[in-house]
Amino acid sequence: MNIETLVGEARPAVFWTDRDGGPQTASTLVGTAYADLVIVGSGFTGMWAALQAAEAEPGRRIVVLEAEVAGFGASTRNGGFCEASLTHGLFNGLSHWPNEIRTLNRMGHENLTELFATLDRYGIDAHAERTGQITFAVAPWQVDDLREGHEMSLEYGESSEFFEEEAARELVNSPTYLAANWDRDGGVMVDPGQLVWGLRRACESLGVVFHDNSRVIEIESTPTTLDVRTSAGLVTADRVLVATNAWAEPEKSIRNFVIPIYDHVLMTEPLDAAQMASVGWQGRQGLTDAGTQFHYYRLTADDRILWGGYDANYYKGNGMGPSYEARTDSHELIARHFFDTFPQLEGLGFSHRWAGPIGSTSKFSAAFGTKHDNRLAWVAGYTGLGVGASRWGARVGLDLLDGIDTERTQLQMVRRKPMPFPPEPLRNAVIQFTRDQIAKSDHNEGQPTMWLRMLHKMGVGFDS
Repeated sequence: MNIETLVGEARPAVFWTDRDGGPQTASTLVGTAYADLVIVGSGFTGMWAALQAAEAEPGRRIVVLEAEVAGFGASTRNGGFCEASLTHGLFNGLSHWPNEIRTLNRMGHENLTELFATLDRYGIDAHAERTGQITFAVAPWQVDDLREGHEMSLEYGESSEFFEEEAARELVNSPTYLAANWDRDGGVMVDPGQLVWGLRRACESLGVVFHDNSRVIEIESTPTTLDVRTSAGLVTADRVLVATNAWAEPEKSIRNFVIPIYDHVLMTEPLDAAQMASVGWQGRQGLTDAGTQFHYYRLTADDRILWGGYDANYYKGNGMGPSYEARTDSHELIARHFFDTFPQLEGLGFSHRWAGPIGSTSKFSAAFGTKHDNRLAWVAGYTGLGVGASRWGARVGLDLLDGIDTERTQLQMVRRKPMPFPPEPLRNAVIQFTRDQIAKSDHNEGQPTMWLRMLHKMGVGFDS
């Protein structure tokens, strides 16, 4: 088996959008317009904000400006793990907001319930599979950590079932599995492309106006309005929500708190009946492993395996663009890990390979900000868990814009920004050193280095 050949034969395209069925590209903004609300970015946060704003106030003039096309960024490049957690998991939430974690957990589950009620209401078929998520221990030191996590989940009212080695391998057959935790209620597998496209159509049905290929280059404040400029047009608005996540455009202050981390993904060819039987996986759950550097993987509707994670990369100067997506050594690395996990699938081909930037904060959860007397708000930094949390983040952003004092806006998670990242060149040096320390920790039975212990004391999250 030649890994280089298998990866090289994969199509360099995002599987979820490399097919027919998407909405027609919206017209580019040309000339001038007026809106009650302008949303910059038509990924999940922008779509959910537009939909909730239109539902709450029918007739509100809402314009969404997108630099590319709907869902171009992380919203269609992810694995489709739609999780209840708003805090990148229970442990991360406890480490940052211990006094609010039960409230945040409740809000997360309420958000997930409301999210799928919305999909039902608008007939959005996102191929949802309410399977939950399994985390596997793949090293001896992870077994006790997994058991501790299971007990902590039960203490905080989360669904969790622990499996010893033999039972874990009956769930999914891999020689690497030593134990497992199955969170039955905390996650749903979705098709993120269908979700983006369905949300776009739902928004349009309520009168939301979209302009694709309309990159916002400047937002200027006047005494009573905000002027949102593109290269060919201008929208004057009462309120603006910036929902560009890792791109941090056009509100540059976001970059103080949110960095782009490139994640790499492979999609296999469909498995045949014999291959499916060799793997098991009858529950079709979303899967991950318990390392600090971890993989995530799931089955698609046509029995392909999506495999991503582990090799997360930051590029100096917040580097972003197509050149960073074609990092074949990253795809080859995770391809080797795939066959280490499933040696019985040796020779299975990959149909697609892609990459995309995750917006990450130092607390591994979304950050919020306002400007221009709260007439502009931004939300970004879901750190890979934005499929579900983006709906809640959008609602918080709208509350901040509308000046509504809610249970959401009173949360310390919302009111206090995470620790900012240092400026370059120190930023790159710190991030690369931290990546090295994470790898050392995973190779030393999970024992954190002095550097990682210091970051933890400072309230800084870290994993791949």
